[in-house]
Amino acid sequence: MNGVTPTPLTEASVPRFARGTRLQYDRVRETWFIQAPERAFQADAVAAEILQLVDGTRALGTIIDQLSEKFSAPRDIIARDVLALAQDLSARQVLVSP
Repeated sequence: MNGVTPTPLTEASVPRFARGTRLQYDRVRETWFIQAPERAFQADAVAAEILQLVDGTRALGTIIDQLSEKFSAPRDIIARDVLALAQDLSARQVLVSP
């Protein structure tokens, strides 16, 4: 990493995948991967659900609302998981938010 601490993401943040990075489904392994230059991360089921909604137009708050509704789960728990994942992937320079 370049030593710069990423700005904390909030529900108002609108993340997108960094240039050259994408979410891809591997049909052979039946799992989702985050493909990034010179590295790859396997996305667990929770991360895959979240990242499929990251499109550079949706705010994290909207993603939280959609997942809370889809899974009939408490919004505060979904929010905690979404924001933690987004912050972690921002620190790894996988997600960026203008």
